[in-house]
Amino acid sequence: MENLDKLVRELMALPAETQWVEFKHDNYAPNMIGQDISALANGAALQDKDYAYFVWGIDNESHEIVGTKYDLQSLKKGNQELENWLRYLLSEHADFEYQKAVIDGKPVGVMTIKAAENLPVAFEKTEYIRIGSYTKQLKEFPAVQARLWNKLQNKNFEEQISKSGLTADEVLRLLRYEVYFDLLDMPRPISAEAILHYLLEDGIVVRQDDGLYGISNLGAILFAKDLSAFPRISRKAIRVVQYAGKNKFERLRENQSESGGYAVVFEDILRYIGALTPASEVIDETSGLRKEQTAYPGVAVREIVANALIHQDFSISGAGPTVEIFSNRIEVTNPGRSLVDVFRIIDTPPRSRNEKLSALMRRMKICEELGTGWDKIIIACEMRRLPAPKMELYEESTRVTLYSEEQFSALSIEDRLWACYLHACIKYLNGEFLTNGSLRERFGLKDSSAGMISRMIREAVERRLIRPFDPNTAPKYMKYIPIWG
Repeated sequence: MENLDKLVRELMALPAETQWVEFKHDNYAPNMIGQDISALANGAALQDKDYAYFVWGIDNESHEIVGTKYDLQSLKKGNQELENWLRYLLSEHADFEYQKAVIDGKPVGVMTIKAAENLPVAFEKTEYIRIGSYTKQLKEFPAVQARLWNKLQNKNFEEQISKSGLTADEVLRLLRYEVYFDLLDMPRPISAEAILHYLLEDGIVVRQDDGLYGISNLGAILFAKDLSAFPRISRKAIRVVQYAGKNKFERLRENQSESGGYAVVFEDILRYIGALTPASEVIDETSGLRKEQTAYPGVAVREIVANALIHQDFSISGAGPTVEIFSNRIEVTNPGRSLVDVFRIIDTPPRSRNEKLSALMRRMKICEELGTGWDKIIIACEMRRLPAPKMELYEESTRVTLYSEEQFSALSIEDRLWACYLHACIKYLNGEFLTNGSLRERFGLKDSSAGMISRMIREAVERRLIRPFDPNTAPKYMKYIPIWG
């Protein structure tokens, strides 16, 4: 009740009624309440508020506490409880909670209404909005209706509240806030107030209308000590599974302990993946010393895992990023189809569903600068002469596969052509060209393989993956660029 008292006093301090606050004395007319819930939920969304409030026992003009005679939970509409009647006639996604308290010795009732999400809230299949001090049908105001739809369609996952009603101490107990300062290479403030200042600025924490705090989905998904403390996103933890062979018949192990936010566990996850992948000793060409080399380039693994976290579709429930380790490959799967065409992953400007998440992860150097990640993945695989990484799109997911070393003769024609296409893309973006020689070097083949490579290049041209830079050049000196170049 103490928090409710604080909330009511914060609302009383507002200069006038707003699109997201309504004061009443003893008016409990059922239809009026239903229409106002719709209007307030829509108004809160329009004003970028997480909640709207319907308060009984407050004078509409003076905002003074006058008390109320009734309790909404004890009222009925016909033979049905009023609260249940309202829920039945409101949109399915409408959500509200009623509480009562005694403030300054007078009874007050407070209905906390969740802001509309995805769609406007309707009562009896009609949508309402507050215009001045009046509740009107939304369709009567096309400009307001258009702005509301724009807000609803652009309200993203990161800005939504994952946990609310928290004190400053509770916020700091739930988050590994020190990771935020360490990864951004900032001195760690001493006081809770100074720490919260930075977290508020980055949208990790938000200040609520009652003076308490909420942790945003952005804050929870990156910095939670334990994602299970945030039920809405608890299934989004990174899952790593190792299998014995090339299929899922025999599972060897699965990570069970890394349940923190992505920024908290990212480096540990990479180390765990590295520990589960084979390694061998090689001679360093520069120093001549022996060194251990894992089966997959570290920069490629890092970027692919980071991309899976950044570009996932958080609206798909019950699924999170998964890393599956087989004897010959690593598959990284995330919920949501890629927003970029697979054939243009290198040159197309990057798009993300989660701009704030990706921006903060780049500031923390968890992943590469915008647009450079796939370049580095492909170049790293080419330098190690590994098969080309593959991206596959499914109805509600995207999978990227890294392959370990494989003899050229064991590669399928499709894998060879895909590697040829990506090689042409990388060369083109670096101001160079694919040639018979560059492709032989990419696969680690001898000069005697020139004829076989020429046949593969002709196949790639016929399939419209690449094209000659100058068709009139002599065959021996022919250069190639991607088909879109």
